[in-house]
Amino acid sequence: MSKKIIAPSLLASDFANLQRDIEMVNQSEADWFHLDIMDGVFVPNISFGMPVIKAIAEHAKKPLDTHLMIVDPDRYIKTFASLGVHHLSVHYEACPHLHRTLQAIKAEGMKAGVAINPHTSINLLEDPIQDIDIVVVMSVNPGFGGQSFIENTFQKVQDLKNLIDRKNSKALIEIDGGVNATNAKKLVDFGADVLVAGSFVFKSDNPTKTIKKLKEEIA
Repeated sequence: MSKKIIAPSLLASDFANLQRDIEMVNQSEADWFHLDIMDGVFVPNISFGMPVIKAIAEHAKKPLDTHLMIVDPDRYIKTFASLGVHHLSVHYEACPHLHRTLQAIKAEGMKAGVAINPHTSINLLEDPIQDIDIVVVMSVNPGFGGQSFIENTFQKVQDLKNLIDRKNSKALIEIDGGVNATNAKKLVDFGADVLVAGSFVFKSDNPTKTIKKLKEEIA
């Protein structure tokens, strides 16, 4: 059984103490950093842009797992690669030429991910699944941190796992939104490989301990 991955979402960190929070993740049992990039168009919120990613990359000692909630992501693929991003996930709903976008991401040496909104069907990934390295299943509506987990996600993960197995794809299943100690184990049991945790980690009294507990929960 492959190792399960925890990716704390820096969107929930304290931006006034960003370096401190990055160092905390570096020293914790977390595996990746998760970066949510929002443009105020594809989603109603705006998060952070290139200068902040550059600063994060300078201090982060673990892979940067970057989730683009933006329109026309193709414009920025080379830029994200040059900033040191390791995985780049684009939204299915924002990519009219998904296959071309995935190839462009891989051509820059990054892992290519596809994110799907809560009401986007898994069946739409039937064709591209073999070209995808990571499927990001949104378990909340994208755009804001701290939302409640959508229960239908469990069924969606199971259906996605079946599709991946049937198509002999190597795609990892990543869950983004509302992940906590209550649902982490169940998500992994249903087939999830990567859990993104934001508020649950950074708003806890001891984030390092919270990450450690999550890791133990899904081991």
